[in-house]
Amino acid sequence: QVQLVESGGGSVQAGGSLRLSCAASGRTGRGFGMGWFRQAPGKEREFVAAITSTGSVTWYGDSVKGRFTISRDNAKNMLWLQMDSLKPDDTALYYCAAGPRGSVRETRYDFWGQGTQVTVSS
Repeated sequence: QVQLVESGGGSVQAGGSLRLSCAASGRTGRGFGMGWFRQAPGKEREFVAAITSTGSVTWYGDSVKGRFTISRDNAKNMLWLQMDSLKPDDTALYYCAAGPRGSVRETRYDFWGQGTQVTVSS
């Protein structure tokens, strides 16, 4: 089992930045691909970004490409999402997830955190 705890969410004005963190614990030695997803009220969960176990490859959703950056530190069991140039449409509950490898598909992830809320005002 892997436990994931997100933090760093909050309220920010459009154009601002936030950095989300995800702390992993448990059986992390296997080397997991990790990802960020988000869900806004009344909408389906959406892929945001993913990264391979080594950090060598990353993927981004079209709506965040060029504004968000995913990174990880395996020695610290940490995952981050740097979010810049935030827009009101970025308002959502953000989840981190872990699976055998990084993927844009949420069905490929076995473990999920509880989420951290991001609210962007105009």
